[in-house]
Amino acid sequence: MRFTSLLLFFRPALPLILGLSLGCSLSLLRVSWSQGDGHESCMDAGDSRGLPHDTSHLEPRLENGEFSDNKEYEPRIVPYYKDPNKPHKKVLRTRYIHTELGIRDRLFVGVLTSKSTLNTLAVSVNRTVGHHFNRLIYFTGFRNTKIPHGMQIVSHGDDRPVWLMYRTIQYMYEHFGNEFDWFYLVQDNTYTEAERIKSLVSHLSIKDLYLGRAEEFIGGDLDSRYCHGGYGYVLSRSILIKLQQYLDSCRNDILSVRPDEWLGRCIIDYIGISCVEKHKDVRYHSFQLGKNTDPDKEDSAEFKKAFTVHLVPDPTLMYRLHRRFSEIELEKTYREIEELQVEIKNLSKLTPEGEAGASWPIGINPPFKPKTRFEVINWEYFTEEQIYSCIEGTPKCELRGINKADISDIIETAVQQLNEKYQPLLRFRKRQLLNGYRRFDPTRGMEYTLDLLLEAHTQKGYSRTIAKRVSLLRPLSNVEIIPMPYVTEATRVQVILPLTVHEEGYVGNFLDTYSMNALDMHDNMLLTFLFIYDPFDAQRVSQNDVFAGVKSAIAEIEKRYSDVKIPWISVKTDVPSQVKIMDIISKKHPVDTLFFIASVWTEINGEFLNRCRMNTINNWQVFFPIHFQEYNPAVIYREQQTPSSAEFLKDGHFDRRVFSESCFFNSDYMAARTKMAADILDNDEMLESMEVYDVFIKYSNLHVFRPVEPGLVQKYTHRTCNPRLSEEVYHRCVLSNLEGLASRSQLALAMFEQEQANST
Repeated sequence: MRFTSLLLFFRPALPLILGLSLGCSLSLLRVSWSQGDGHESCMDAGDSRGLPHDTSHLEPRLENGEFSDNKEYEPRIVPYYKDPNKPHKKVLRTRYIHTELGIRDRLFVGVLTSKSTLNTLAVSVNRTVGHHFNRLIYFTGFRNTKIPHGMQIVSHGDDRPVWLMYRTIQYMYEHFGNEFDWFYLVQDNTYTEAERIKSLVSHLSIKDLYLGRAEEFIGGDLDSRYCHGGYGYVLSRSILIKLQQYLDSCRNDILSVRPDEWLGRCIIDYIGISCVEKHKDVRYHSFQLGKNTDPDKEDSAEFKKAFTVHLVPDPTLMYRLHRRFSEIELEKTYREIEELQVEIKNLSKLTPEGEAGASWPIGINPPFKPKTRFEVINWEYFTEEQIYSCIEGTPKCELRGINKADISDIIETAVQQLNEKYQPLLRFRKRQLLNGYRRFDPTRGMEYTLDLLLEAHTQKGYSRTIAKRVSLLRPLSNVEIIPMPYVTEATRVQVILPLTVHEEGYVGNFLDTYSMNALDMHDNMLLTFLFIYDPFDAQRVSQNDVFAGVKSAIAEIEKRYSDVKIPWISVKTDVPSQVKIMDIISKKHPVDTLFFIASVWTEINGEFLNRCRMNTINNWQVFFPIHFQEYNPAVIYREQQTPSSAEFLKDGHFDRRVFSESCFFNSDYMAARTKMAADILDNDEMLESMEVYDVFIKYSNLHVFRPVEPGLVQKYTHRTCNPRLSEEVYHRCVLSNLEGLASRSQLALAMFEQEQANST
């Protein structure tokens, strides 16, 4: 009885006990099997089982060919030894890691053109597909003196078709043979659906492949095919490499008028590969365009799935084909989106939340859910005339510009969507926007909520005014990486400081900051002063130089830093226009100089100088930072004790009225100034009314980058505004002084306290 109760007690643990016992038994058996004679060799020297036979560097061999006794291998550390007799060889690393690892780009595209069609058909090809391919080069025999902008053209110096093909194949191998896996060649009278070609090569494996529209040789072997050049063809890198040693033989031995036939015969004769239209599950689709074919009405399946269309006689037809294929791809994308939305909706029914768990719109990220009250995204309220969220901080402001266009578009879209949903039963017409709300959700896009007063009409002619609330979303598109030119932080910055007599008293603080943040840190920069004399002071410069104190301070800096020279330039003018000043500076520096135009209140630091180098790109972008201006401490602190240093980016504002600080290359300024010369024609009044910012905006195609710059912080100073400058420049200077006093709330509090004091 006692045994039965004990068995019942341990019954739940019996599987565990049996498992442990069985495991221990098997482990003991395995140890006994593994043990053997310790003197037996684990592996005979004659049977290395795939290991390297040359093992003399690991263990010494015995005379009978066997390894030595079971001597364990011990790693040996080989110390680095530098031979003093051999010159030191510097190891050069590549700029990009994919170059060092041997990773190649996928597709190279070459377009065969001619001197007569370079400025017409080749330009239309570039405008339709040029932005889709990473590397696109146009090959021609001869070219015109005027080259189309934005196209890379290679001229071989001979317009014979076969010679052009021979030199093109040779050029691709020599310059891009190690950079790309696939090479696509096409004529300039062919339209190419770029995204389909890119998708095609992404599904191809690296092997010998000659893919295109296969054509039979005239009077040749029926089993051999060449790829028709008019429809384009794809060559693998392996074929290009194998073809190089036979190119000269092909040029001398193969007689053909057509370059595509010549290339096909060369590949077949020397490599033994014929052109194919299908490789595994991938087919090369092409379409032959008839003389009277209208792309807008062409609706055949062969046309819709074509990779290339040939023959395109003029650029207008090339653009029409591009528009038609863009419409086809857009319709296909919309169908795929609708199918995915239906699939997501059906699958959401199987989730625990049901259909309510699916986000709206389907396929878009759900709204952002704040975790604290500080993460709540504010809604902006607007009507058709006003918006109640303004940059200046005012309660409301007039709806204009891009905001007005945005709201007008979203109201029109809302009414259109309602009509598509309820027609033909109901038709809506907008009467008034009652309320409008919008907010930007960084996870999904711009959200809108509209209260619309609508006039609804039925099929029988009845009408009624109703109010309806609608919600809309303008989703974010895919993130796109924009290729930018290479920049470096090693570029020397040439700082230019224009100085008038009214600003002479602030130079001491500027030089102290410059010495501490630039000279002591050995930053790669140079400083040049530009002394601006008015005509009266210029006449008395020999008796009483108004900038004598500044020049003495510069001499002290040069004495303290023996390797530093701070040059200065003196000019005489009664109107210190920025453009006039830059005209003088530009002529005295090389074209590749990176300028930083500073003001006497600028506090130079290494952090900003690096951003100046990185954000200023030659022939691409100029940099006009918005500095942070501290408020007047006498207004914002009043009877309180003024702190030694203001809290970072708190007691002030970013001054959008000032354009005095800028970074740009001298070559970019000279190019913009050259375009401007035709408009001014020695019109000094126009020069006085413009700043350097206006020159780049009006006379340059460069990107003007104007962000807020936390690295540029200026102490409060009441600036002297020159009334001789243009009215707009003078007005901006006055507004900058007024807005730099304090914020609206601080000014209101100061006025309230003053009124309270006056009343008592």
